[in-house]
Amino acid sequence: MEKKNPRQIIPSVLILLVLIFFSIYLYINRQEIQHFAHYGYPGIFLISFLSNSTIIFPLPGVLITSAMGAVFDPFWVAVTAGVGATLGEVSGYLAGMAGKFVIEQKNWYDKIMQAMQKYGVWMILVLAIIPNPFFDLAGIAAGVLRIPLWKFLLFCGIGKIIKMLVFSYSGFSLSQFIAR
Repeated sequence: MEKKNPRQIIPSVLILLVLIFFSIYLYINRQEIQHFAHYGYPGIFLISFLSNSTIIFPLPGVLITSAMGAVFDPFWVAVTAGVGATLGEVSGYLAGMAGKFVIEQKNWYDKIMQAMQKYGVWMILVLAIIPNPFFDLAGIAAGVLRIPLWKFLLFCGIGKIIKMLVFSYSGFSLSQFIAR
């Protein structure tokens, strides 16, 4: 492990602390976040963004996506939620860039780094499609590996929009079934 001087560590620790406190704040106020759905597409974007900005506590933004797919156009709900989710995932990427020295001694670090080095952006795409609370690990690994942010955002965005299409159209289909 490379040795860092304090001038390199202090900004990294500050970024990590801000991300952790922001995640805790969002988790504590998760019920209030759901009220943004009343604002239509901008609210959906904001809920999805905030739900995916956490790096410790996952928030169930996809449930709101399903519900909103029943109310609004499910395609645009998915696109709006997918873009919000993608931009929210930058927090994990930043945590990886800032916190490499903190995570490189963890047990899972070698495994995820090997997989990310082998599959790269394709791993980001697949993990973004699959509903799981561990996507932050992919974002962290992408940040540590310094995968260009635009590549991370592109493949994460494609995956998140695909996932949100499934949830949005599921909500739409369920609402149509119930309406019969």
